[in-house]
Amino acid sequence: QVQLVESGGGLVQAGGSLRLSCAASVRTFSVYRMGWFRQAPGKEREFVAGISRSGVSTLYADSVKGRFTISRDNTKNTMYLQMNSLKPEDTAVYYCAASDRIVELTSRSGYDYWGQGTQVTVSS
Repeated sequence: QVQLVESGGGLVQAGGSLRLSCAASVRTFSVYRMGWFRQAPGKEREFVAGISRSGVSTLYADSVKGRFTISRDNTKNTMYLQMNSLKPEDTAVYYCAASDRIVELTSRSGYDYWGQGTQVTVSS
């Protein structure tokens, strides 16, 4: 059983930064492809960023490219999302997700395990 716990969310002014963490309770973290998704009120959950098992390959949604950076530390069973130049439209609940299958990182259906989410609120 995979358990994912996000942390690091909060309230920040536009232009500010936050760093989200996702801690995984797994035996071998490096076998999982990982991703960040977000869901704003009244909207569907959307892909934000994804990272390969080794961390070498990453993918970003166009809306966050150049502002957000996804990374992972397989020795600590943890994934990160560094969010800079935050905008009010980044306000959402952010979820981390994991998959041990060969899947498209951007697809929600490719992930089997999800965290409970952490709220990020960006004020204007």
